[in-house]
Amino acid sequence: MCKGFAVLQQTCLERAKHIKVKFGTLLQRSDHEHTENVIPFQKKPENVIPFQKKPENAIPLPQKPENAIPLPQKPERCLETPQKYDRPSRAEASQWGKALDKVLTNNYGLATFRGFLRSEFSEENIEFWVACEDYKRTRETSKMAAKAKRIYKEFIQTGAHWEVNIDHITKDVTVRNLGRLTPMTFDLAQRQVFALMEKDSYRRFLKSNQYQEIIK
Repeated sequence: MCKGFAVLQQTCLERAKHIKVKFGTLLQRSDHEHTENVIPFQKKPENVIPFQKKPENAIPLPQKPENAIPLPQKPERCLETPQKYDRPSRAEASQWGKALDKVLTNNYGLATFRGFLRSEFSEENIEFWVACEDYKRTRETSKMAAKAKRIYKEFIQTGAHWEVNIDHITKDVTVRNLGRLTPMTFDLAQRQVFALMEKDSYRRFLKSNQYQEIIK
């Protein structure tokens, strides 16, 4: 009986060794498969710029609203250049220094004055004055109505692209005149704008390079 027990014990030890070998083989195979699928660790590139966090007190940039209404722009005009007309003599141009009328009644002078005001971004007054002169020369009723509507829309109404600086009484009178068109519809407003140019921009024009080049 002791001999049989010894044989059984020997058999169990051999089986245990066999199982241990098999188990070790399986573990090695599993480790090998796991190692093949591992993604190697990539080192951080030397020249990588570190991510900068947004400051806590940073003011956000304003974004343009989706339905934003674009700012109105002044209508472009094809202005006549002085080169289109004969250059006046020095003596003739010197007369422009006596009165604004002498500048505006001379084609070269008018074009030069318009160019000067355009360089100052204050051309609405002279553009209004020129439009009124053109309106007064119009005789056909239909054309007068179209020009009067354009002058009101561009120069008189509040918020117009080329709104001129006239007082509220003058504006009210002008609006009433639109109900019954005549060649004098815009006379009151035109005279007021002329006076503004005479006191301000005309004096600067006489000192400008544009005028001094003509009379030297």
